Amino acid sequence: MFMESMNPILLAFLAGCFTWLMTALGAATVFVSRELSKRTLDIMYGFAAGVMIAASFWSLLAPSIEIAEKLGSVPSWFPAAVGFLAGGLFIRLFDMFLPHLHPNMPNEKAEGVETELPKSTLLILAITLHNIPEGLAVGVAFGAAAAGYPEASIAGATALAIGIGIQNLPEGLAVSAPLRREGFSRGKSFFWGQFSGLMEPIAAVIGASVLFIAEPILPYALSFAAGAMIFVVAEELIPEAQSSGNSDLATGGLMVGFTVMMILDVALG
Repeated sequence: MFMESMNPILLAFLAGCFTWLMTALGAATVFVSRELSKRTLDIMYGFAAGVMIAASFWSLLAPSIEIAEKLGSVPSWFPAAVGFLAGGLFIRLFDMFLPHLHPNMPNEKAEGVETELPKSTLLILAITLHNIPEGLAVGVAFGAAAAGYPEASIAGATALAIGIGIQNLPEGLAVSAPLRREGFSRGKSFFWGQFSGLMEPIAAVIGASVLFIAEPILPYALSFAAGAMIFVVAEELIPEAQSSGNSDLATGGLMVGFTVMMILDVALG
């Protein structure tokens, strides 16, 4: 009841700060160990992919379809389909133009426009790009809950934030560990690792604010966030998790991540 009386934009900001904090917690691993084994990282990437896939359906696409069905102005599948594809296209455009480098890739595999930026900066930009759809997802979930639809609740939005926060642990490490290997101090490696998660509270506020101003786009916004997250999963997380011969372990991590997020959403939402 207390949370339901709070401003949805403030709730989205606080939830975004939580996911940012979890990124920082992952980055802080650099103070304990220089790096984790590739096997462990692949399991964590798989887990993160499973969380994001489950969140995309249970917390975003399913409510989008149900709310569109109640509104009745267009076929219930239409906002989900349009928003989902638009979300993927949005991240693809960022992917094309923002210089970035995925973890464990050589410099010549950098994506986006050509640049002379150092590898460390490109790694930070890659994870920052990854965090945009996660922040948007949290923001639109709280914005949807504030709109009063039973299909989208504060508890469900909270479950989504918890799930994304859990899978942010390996993301912080994915920045801080490579920086440490390149000779950065532990303090600087941690700083840039947690800095990569700063986009999440910003994107969360943007997502909630848009719905607060323009509620009719709610089903489109929910599916937009889902499409953006699935694009990141398919383009980055799964290929990275499968790239080092740990396919079975990474797939197991994905299954566990999906199950954890499904339980969170159903139990709390």
